[in-house]
Amino acid sequence: MTTAAAAVEYDPYAYEIHEDPYPTYARMRDEAPVYRNDERNFWALSRYDDVMAGFRDSERFSNAQGVSIDPAASGPNAHRTMSFLAMDPPEHGRMRGLVSRGFTPRRVAAMEDNIRALTVGHLESCLDAGSFDFVTDLAAKVPMDVISEMLGVPQADRARLRRASDLLVHREEGVTDVPPAGVEAAFELAVYYSEMIADRRINPGDDLVSALCQVKTDGDAVTDGDRLTDDEITSFLFLMVVAGNETTTKLLAHAWYWAWANPDERAKVFADPGRIPDWVEETLRYDTSSQMLARVTTTDVTLHGTTIPAGDRVLLLAGSANRDHRQFPDPDRFDLDRDTTGIASFGVGRHFCMGASLARLETRVVLEELVKRVGSYEIDAEGAKRVHSVNVRGFATLPTTFEVTR
Repeated sequence: MTTAAAAVEYDPYAYEIHEDPYPTYARMRDEAPVYRNDERNFWALSRYDDVMAGFRDSERFSNAQGVSIDPAASGPNAHRTMSFLAMDPPEHGRMRGLVSRGFTPRRVAAMEDNIRALTVGHLESCLDAGSFDFVTDLAAKVPMDVISEMLGVPQADRARLRRASDLLVHREEGVTDVPPAGVEAAFELAVYYSEMIADRRINPGDDLVSALCQVKTDGDAVTDGDRLTDDEITSFLFLMVVAGNETTTKLLAHAWYWAWANPDERAKVFADPGRIPDWVEETLRYDTSSQMLARVTTTDVTLHGTTIPAGDRVLLLAGSANRDHRQFPDPDRFDLDRDTTGIASFGVGRHFCMGASLARLETRVVLEELVKRVGSYEIDAEGAKRVHSVNVRGFATLPTTFEVTR
């Protein structure tokens, strides 16, 4: 007599999901492609085609309640910390259009030399020590420095802002509310940004905050010479320090970890540094930083014979979509030779990640400088620890020892 298998269970707050969500995703794709969690009151889509269709369909899948199920980052006021990620048209188009001027391909490409200089500065200190924590000593510092230099944050304040951004995303096991340290961090950031904006309005510089304070359209039937308010700039700065900082830190650490865990693939890129972009893209597919993004249905949506009612929360599981064998053959193999076209990591459509090109550039540059200087390396897997967050997956610590080639 055989016993029926237990129904699949998925809870984005569960620590076991933070450690390894992929076996659960596989079961969801096969057994419950339209998954329902009654306790948390959400649905989840896990198959590649469904996730990508959800990203594209901004009419039926609304962003107006934010992209997380976290109480502090969702609901009608989610735009206060998530900016245009928590907006639908026309507000989304207006806000994104005004802030996107700092992320044009030309502006991003022009940042490469500075990113490389920042990377080398941090990396030299790491190599001199003989061992280092890949996250806290390097991967966390470079993205924070890049964002800080864009915003005009002084060097002395960067560690403080990095700590606050970490506290914003951390969640205690079994608790959905923001811990007191996270509330304090949000308040600290809000005060800091308020003071920064006030200063830039009086004493503008050549940084992005100054540009946002001064930005003004030429005026048309929609904007009539639109400007950003202090609250709108503050919300965008919250988005920058979390989305533009946390996710790139996690991408870097994942690239370093999975190359170590797959020595044959690591050998390919260390033998030919021209393969580093393949390393970046396969890491984005294999273990993406942003595992899921939430939406709210504006009408009843029927998929695979199941109807999701209007007004319900739906999670689009990008991390699962990237492991769907229907799109990526042998998806659980880390393979630098595979075709990664169409990965779900940065979304698609109207809400495609505005910082995607910058994240790819930062990651490529850091890995290039590492490959120049490091021969073999080892990671203390037992000493490695993952972050505990609803949306973001990655390492908090990644102890590394290495041999220097220079």
